Order: sequence, then structure tokens, then C-alpha cells
Amino acid sequence: MILKKVLKAKITKVKITDTVLYYQGSIGIDKEILEKVGLQGNDAVQVLNYNNGERFETYIIEEEKGSKKIILYGPAVHKGKVGDEVCILAYAFTTEGEKIEPRII
Repeated sequence: MILKKVLKAKITKVKITDTVLYYQGSIGIDKEILEKVGLQGNDAVQVLNYNNGERFETYIIEEEKGSKKIILYGPAVHKGKVGDEVCILAYAFTTEGEKIEPRII
């Protein structure tokens, strides 16, 4: 069986609202946003920073629903600062011929 990695979800042009250095490392995202794209806590994501070109992979921590928070935790804080616009991507593996329609907001 051949698997391929495809885009599952994309959260585009959201701004970092806070950073917390002394934490294990991850990205906090408002649960309301996560529900719209079908993601949840502990899912792996790639984060792309429009302001400085940084890219990194981490996992999601669910922030309070409706909080509008996008928080960089741990070493990831060195990849962006409050006010930076980021794009958050999640991928899935599919079998040959299987099609996933990405959820984009």
C-alpha cells in the first residue's frame, strides 16, 4: 500500500496573541478555530510565519473556546512574536486514489 501526505486543514493569517517561553513547547489555538477545521489538541501542525519566514513543526494545545488566542509556547517563541501573522497547516496520510478535501479558514 502506498501512502501520501496531503493537506488536511489550513488556518491562514491568524496573529500570535501571546508567547510563553518556559513551557515544554507547542502552539495554543482557540478551540472554536480548531473545530472549524477538524483539528484537536495534540494534533501535529506546521507553523509558517509570514513576518520572518520561520517554519516549525509542533503540536496543538486547545485554548479556551472563543478566546481568539494563538499562543507560542516553549522554544517556539523564538520563531515569532506577538502580532506576527502565521499560517497553520495540518496533514493527513491517504491511500492512493483516496481524496481528502482540506478544511481552510
